[in-house]
Amino acid sequence: MLHRRRLLTLAAVAGGAPSAALARQIMALPTVDPAAVLAETGAPAVAGLVSGVDDLVAQVVSGVRRAGSSDPATRSDPWHIGSNTKAMTAAVYARLVEAGKAKWGATLGSLFPGVKLDPAWNDTTIERLMSHVSGISDKPVMAGGWLVRAHADKRPLTAQRAELASQILAAPPAATPGKYEYANLNYILVGAAIETITGTPWEQAIDALLFKPLGITSAGFGAPKGPAPWGHLPKPGGGLTPVDPAGPSDNPPALGPAGTVHMTLADHARFARLFLKDNALLSADSVKHLTTPVGDAIYALGWLVVRNAPWSRGPFLVHEGSNTMWHEVIMIAPGRGTAIIAACNAGPEASKGAATKLVHQFRAAYMG
Repeated sequence: MLHRRRLLTLAAVAGGAPSAALARQIMALPTVDPAAVLAETGAPAVAGLVSGVDDLVAQVVSGVRRAGSSDPATRSDPWHIGSNTKAMTAAVYARLVEAGKAKWGATLGSLFPGVKLDPAWNDTTIERLMSHVSGISDKPVMAGGWLVRAHADKRPLTAQRAELASQILAAPPAATPGKYEYANLNYILVGAAIETITGTPWEQAIDALLFKPLGITSAGFGAPKGPAPWGHLPKPGGGLTPVDPAGPSDNPPALGPAGTVHMTLADHARFARLFLKDNALLSADSVKHLTTPVGDAIYALGWLVVRNAPWSRGPFLVHEGSNTMWHEVIMIAPGRGTAIIAACNAGPEASKGAATKLVHQFRAAYMG
């Protein structure tokens, strides 16, 4: 952020004393200061933007790609978006519905025809997976060491996801069907269903059906490599340790549909704008379906839906993602035609909520 005093000084140097009108204009600039967020939290870097219905309104970044280095983060850097991948996976399924290759209300039996289901799953629909009310729980699978095994598994990701779907659906639900319990496994199964429908890995499907049509060129899977921010973990006793993306720096690739995408914030805004205006990629009916909670829950298909707030002019969508080494927050207010996205290269606890703080700065500055 250019501080107002410096802007006034620059104006005076460029053309004498600034006019009263120019002074009022400068003093009315929104207060969005990522450097202040870093000073408050000690995070390595934070970046954010606000988008309107057609293009970016503002974009800021401050800090370094790795703690202890002088390599600055830039506006064109990719960031790991974690569970904000889920809304994208749901949008891919919506694209398949519009193409006549899938349908809303599809049951797990129809989505996984080769799997012997426990009878308790017979009436479970794709929407129940996407809204985390299916009865699936992460706890038994994660407690059984799946994350460790999946990191070492060299089989095709389609095989890994299909096996996981078979394992989960052969047993009764571990949680209560109809009751909200957030679980990454729901979206791994959605990804597996997409793979069954398309005959391609989820990674190829999301690229073909979402990234390429939107002009998203920076997307990838896992921690971004090359000249980019690194994720960070807290050190015992304080401080942060950069995590080399060449090593274990993310969840296993099989978890992809639930949360392994990275991309620039500007590219993420391209996706966010699907929910701000009519577009050729998703019909109004699809957008409504994706953003309507199932039952009495506040979770829709990849989004938390907040019914109203004084500043939002109607319901707004919000979600966050973190693999404990990164954190990204996205907030979309369709009634204001505005989306806000902020990211940090450390988890929410390690960064003391730096990304969330920047989102609130943007919201206060641009939406009141």
